[in-house]
Amino acid sequence: MSTIKTFYLSRVLGSRIFSSELDVIGKLEDIIVDVSYERPKIVAVKIKTKKNHQEFDSGPFDLIKRQGKYYLVCKDLKPINLSKINHVYLAKQILDRQIVDVNGRKVVRVNDLRFAMIPSGTFLVAVDVGIEGLLRRLGLAKPLKFILKPLGLTIPSKFMPWDEVEHINLPNLSIKISSPYSKLLTLHPSDIADIIEELDRNSQIDFMNTIDEEKAADVFEELEQDVQISLLENLPVHKAADVLEKMPADEAADILDDLDKEKAEELLNEMEKEASDEVRELMEYPENTVGSLMTTDFIAFKKELTVQQTIEELRKLKPESDSIYYLYVLDNDEKLLGTVSLRDLIVSEPDTKLIDIMNQRVIKLQDYDKIDDLAEIISKYNLLAIPVVDSYSKLLGMILIDDVVFTLLKSRKRKL
Repeated sequence: MSTIKTFYLSRVLGSRIFSSELDVIGKLEDIIVDVSYERPKIVAVKIKTKKNHQEFDSGPFDLIKRQGKYYLVCKDLKPINLSKINHVYLAKQILDRQIVDVNGRKVVRVNDLRFAMIPSGTFLVAVDVGIEGLLRRLGLAKPLKFILKPLGLTIPSKFMPWDEVEHINLPNLSIKISSPYSKLLTLHPSDIADIIEELDRNSQIDFMNTIDEEKAADVFEELEQDVQISLLENLPVHKAADVLEKMPADEAADILDDLDKEKAEELLNEMEKEASDEVRELMEYPENTVGSLMTTDFIAFKKELTVQQTIEELRKLKPESDSIYYLYVLDNDEKLLGTVSLRDLIVSEPDTKLIDIMNQRVIKLQDYDKIDDLAEIISKYNLLAIPVVDSYSKLLGMILIDDVVFTLLKSRKRKL
């Protein structure tokens, strides 16, 4: 018999629990931890006796190993009130659940849990997400190691320290393990989207509900269409509407076009009127027209504005990088007159008017033009964006090269 200082959950589940007099109390069904600690501390055990199933304050306990099996020796079991403790049942609520490996940018499964016993208590220190953890639970780890050792082979193992665990799907619980998704949100939105797509639907909804609308919108744009639709159908209406409001109007319109009409109308009614009206206008364009593809987020200034005034306005606006490819110059009727590049703006004298430095030879499209020739126009003129006007030359929006590429790729996928 030997005393253990570290152990795995799989080694003790289902094992017998002894009193200090070494009388059998019952079998261990689960271990309960208090997650208020930096590393969750074991505070209770769930025991199956001959009569019932009951939770007890575990108190100080020893873990002994006898003939290859592990047993808990509890010195002072007593009833416990779990309602006052921020607790989690490890076998029921953590084992086999999903967590996010932020460094590997992927979703992994909890195959086992590792504990450390120190004078102040027993703490959960690591999550086993490797194949060894799964084999350990099946009772195959040791036999397989024995077979592989003469061949110089080992079983792959992978542990994540508990304090690096980012997300755990805890059904029917309101607790949070740490700052919600703090590590996950440091990744690029496209990486976050890839991870979210691997999660089950409940975890996806929990993620979108937890983070702020700005970040949710960035991630939402990168998700596959079926995931976008699923989330909009299952998120609370106010949350879904808030996310759509933060997205570019053209992106929101594309998503709502693919949604059930009644649901789309419900979300539009929940959105702020200005944002909703903008999206509705874009949704009215037929699918194969330029207007259906344009974004209404563009930067335009009146022709009489000076270089200095324009720069000051840009500082106030702090526009996104993709909306500042070109600055559009308008007359008093909002008609497109020309474009000004950032280079021309910087090298010109501060009191120079935009009308005096603008390029009047503007390649433009009308909102009801067909999108078939877009790729050829962008390639021919080496453009990053194309302004879109109505039949009266009033500037309505612009088409970004990114959207053109996306449309072409989507069209190719449909053909395949």
